[in-house]
Amino acid sequence: MQRIDHVLPWTCPGTERRLSVFRFGNGPCKAYIQASLHADELPGMRVAVELKRRLRELEAQGRLSGVIELVPVANPIGLGQLFQATQQGRFEFASGKNFNRDFFALAEAIAPALQGCLGEDGPANVRLIRAAMLAALEVLPAPTSELQALQRLLLKHACDADVVLDLHCDFEALVHLYTLPQQWAQLRPLAARLQAGAVLTTEDGGGSSFDESCSLPWLRLARYFPEAAIPLACLAATVELGGMADTGKEQAAVSAESILAFLAEQGLIAGDWPVAPEDCCEATPFEGAEYACAPHAGVVSFLQPVGARVKAGDPLFEVIDPLSDRHSTVLASTDGVLYARERMRFAQPGLWLAKVAGRTPIRQGRLLSD
Repeated sequence: MQRIDHVLPWTCPGTERRLSVFRFGNGPCKAYIQASLHADELPGMRVAVELKRRLRELEAQGRLSGVIELVPVANPIGLGQLFQATQQGRFEFASGKNFNRDFFALAEAIAPALQGCLGEDGPANVRLIRAAMLAALEVLPAPTSELQALQRLLLKHACDADVVLDLHCDFEALVHLYTLPQQWAQLRPLAARLQAGAVLTTEDGGGSSFDESCSLPWLRLARYFPEAAIPLACLAATVELGGMADTGKEQAAVSAESILAFLAEQGLIAGDWPVAPEDCCEATPFEGAEYACAPHAGVVSFLQPVGARVKAGDPLFEVIDPLSDRHSTVLASTDGVLYARERMRFAQPGLWLAKVAGRTPIRQGRLLSD
């Protein structure tokens, strides 16, 4: 195991933050896994603890046939953001920006340099494109903030990987994944192993999130250069490991083994691993996900558990204003599975309270919420 520590710039005098990357194995293939980019989403960090322990064992046994980089704490900035004993890991205090938005657009940056350089040899094109990505990140001007430096470091470690898994969680939720529709077939075994309750697919969620910053450039470059053989060389997904309270040891160990078995399927780990289950949830378009909000302020009572299959018109939750007695019941507008609920029980203006994954597209434009 190799530990790589990057010192982040722009910290206050007398303080220092580091991004730590743990590198295991060697070989022609590479997987990159990071946890808790939203720093208050801790199930991924707990799974990373198990992954690090198991990867040490597998490396000692000589079973790693590729490189696996693990970042257990992908956001040391947010991890240290506490306000009155409550962790605030989703948005940077200094700028108000979401830590998982607005990553650098690699395809647009490197497309001009690739003109006339790509041909019919797919593997050669992959090597050339990855080298161009790394070169583009190296020559960027010095970062102007700690957040920008962090995002660039994460992308620099991930952009040349064959597999990228970004471990998150929702408030109260089923395990679910976000990925490109073109990559669903490859990721289905991972969803089955993790017993995911939903998989949301889209080509562009609209927020330049980390997983899309790794996978989407390959799709865009293939469209920029239709005459060249450009495969989707980075299989990337955001993996939401249930809800924020799901940090149990046994659950984390099972999730880690599921991820390792999936990496073995991708040729990164040798040995015998359990076959992926046949049963798996279906993938639905992210455009079909309903984000249900309250029509007014008030205390919230949920009327459906996480995992419930609902029909359009079924009640999701009720909201009651305790002073005016105004009462509203919010109904599902689509058929699907209730895959996430808000943890707060008081309705806030414009903020979702329940998410339903449906088959029929009902949204367009920017799909990601902040």
